[in-house]
Amino acid sequence: MEAVGAAGGLLAALALLAFGLYCCYVKYIHAKHDHIPGAPRESFLFGHLPILWRMVRKQEFIHDLFLQWAEKYGPVVRVNAFHRVSVMILSPEGVKEFLMSPQYPKDRLVYGRMFNIFGERFLGNGLVTVCNHEHWHKQRKIMDPAFSRTYLMGLMETFNEKAEELMEKLEEKADGKKEFSMLTMMNRVTMDIIAKVAFGLELNALSDDQTPFPRAVTVVLEGMTKKHIPLMQYMPGKQKLVKEVKESVRLLRRVGKECIDQRREAMQNGKEATLDILTQILKGDALEETRDDESILDNFITFFVAGHETTANQLSFTVMALGQHPEILERVQAEVDEVLGAKRDIDYEDLGKFTYLSQVLKESLRLYPPVPGTVRWMEKEHIINGIRIPANTTLVFSTYIMGRMERYFKDPLTFNPDRFSKDAPKPYYCYFPFSLGPRSCIGQVFAQMEAKVVMAKLLQRFEFQLVPGQSFKLLDAVTFRPLDGVMCKLKPRSLARGCQA
Repeated sequence: MEAVGAAGGLLAALALLAFGLYCCYVKYIHAKHDHIPGAPRESFLFGHLPILWRMVRKQEFIHDLFLQWAEKYGPVVRVNAFHRVSVMILSPEGVKEFLMSPQYPKDRLVYGRMFNIFGERFLGNGLVTVCNHEHWHKQRKIMDPAFSRTYLMGLMETFNEKAEELMEKLEEKADGKKEFSMLTMMNRVTMDIIAKVAFGLELNALSDDQTPFPRAVTVVLEGMTKKHIPLMQYMPGKQKLVKEVKESVRLLRRVGKECIDQRREAMQNGKEATLDILTQILKGDALEETRDDESILDNFITFFVAGHETTANQLSFTVMALGQHPEILERVQAEVDEVLGAKRDIDYEDLGKFTYLSQVLKESLRLYPPVPGTVRWMEKEHIINGIRIPANTTLVFSTYIMGRMERYFKDPLTFNPDRFSKDAPKPYYCYFPFSLGPRSCIGQVFAQMEAKVVMAKLLQRFEFQLVPGQSFKLLDAVTFRPLDGVMCKLKPRSLARGCQA
């Protein structure tokens, strides 16, 4: 018995010693970084986390607090969490320095969290999450042909076809009374588009809202949001969600594997392969000495999730903004009418004529970027904006915060598409909804072509009204999305009725 007591005492002493040493280490980290401006820490150990935890409990938007800190403390702001210090870089000089150069890799700790969910491999080492520059560069080079201008021009038929299916579904709701979520409808159409053009899959998410694949994507994204709660997967009340998330990840990867196997077999049998993302993934794999199907699946999931969720959110935010600004809505509809007239199919050449619609979409991305920013790892000490940042620091870059700062955009909370007219000053290095530099989004042009086709058809055919009483707040759920889903009522436009007649 005495031996057990002695062992217990020794363990307690060791735990106390370890805790004391950890506190000394935290004190050392504070000393290294406390010269960097930032809000007072609320806790020695937890740093700013108690403030953020309270906001999460109250369902408040944390990034608006970071915006307040940026306005108060300047363009370089420290954020403490335990022994980790992240530094927000919110100056054009800093953005240019760190994002335009390949020498600052993505932060492994941040992007490593997307490797798996609750033990199930999710995005793995796909194009978005891979941190090694050489590995990323090899993948990117392989993918580039699937995003060339020639290939993208060939996608117009599918963009038109799927957007037309959306219009048919919306016509069923367009009685001026039915209320529905625009976010839900946009999610379904963008999912159908990416499935078809990237992987040759007909998901029919628009026609069948019970199809399991779209639901799996929704569940997985919810899991990505909830996995940040400490020990969540061990909480008794959360076991059902954890099980659903794991099953959903397995479903996504299983469908991906079937899709890859079928395409690989077709290519081996001499069938001419479609020049899509899947073909490029397989061509790249064929150049490798060893086949790595898990990495191929990583990119399947990456392109599928990133290729529909962000565009759906952008389209929904744009509808939300236009619904709040009837004068802007009227102006953009007039442009669409002038470019398209009565025709239904939108040509590639038409996209370049949507000058004001492009400005509307860009302004929507400034105020409501679906991806708030990006994170880099700095290995060597650096001075930026006159402030010394120690080596081995996480750097955070936020297009959301910079897009709402008075120093970069006059009257920043006003939705004003004229900021992006050709005569307006260019917002260099303070507006980067698709990131910047070598790690910028490969699908940027693809996404904006798709957004223009869907929005132009919507504006041509319908008058929309936002349902009163909903909030226009943002929800941080891996991507930024409208909290209330943009509830709308639709009516057919008289112009559209006249054209059909």
